[in-house]
Amino acid sequence: MQIIRGGGLIAYPTDSSYAFGCHIGDKRAMDRIRRIRRTDDTHNFTLVCSDLSEISVYARIDNWAYRMLKSMTPGPYTFILQATREVPKRLQNPKRRTIGLRVPDHPLVLAMLDSLGEPIMSSTLLLPGDDRPLTDPAEIEARIGHQIDAIVDAGPTGIDPTSVIDLSGGSAEVLRVGRGEVGALLT
Repeated sequence: MQIIRGGGLIAYPTDSSYAFGCHIGDKRAMDRIRRIRRTDDTHNFTLVCSDLSEISVYARIDNWAYRMLKSMTPGPYTFILQATREVPKRLQNPKRRTIGLRVPDHPLVLAMLDSLGEPIMSSTLLLPGDDRPLTDPAEIEARIGHQIDAIVDAGPTGIDPTSVIDLSGGSAEVLRVGRGEVGALLT
């Protein structure tokens, strides 16, 4: 966790695929992710949290949304919620003032979060031109090892990113179908 605290950029496994991870609001690390992924400043970042109580610090959650979060976490879901004032503006969607939040179901990530004592700012490790995120540490090393500070190697992961569900508009809207089951929300 020293690498993250020191402003470094890591690749780490989640319960869906590998992701980039860095310290909350670290502008240089965010810029590095944008450069590697070739995205602009409207790219959405996600705060990976250890539990629901941590989410409530960073997002405003209505009762109906809390019940949904409680039933779907931990797991391979990213939820888009209205950001609180605790979230640095550079992490928020510039027009909607929202933030992506998730609680993963991966013992290594939960141990990392416990050691760090705060969420990890994260982005799916999806490279330009790829249809799927990177899932194998050896491939990550070969393709971008020279552009990041460390790879947390927990072996290969799944090939699907998280399912993304927008809860910021008063109802649940599925923005991306990924590893998390969303069939009930699509009907």
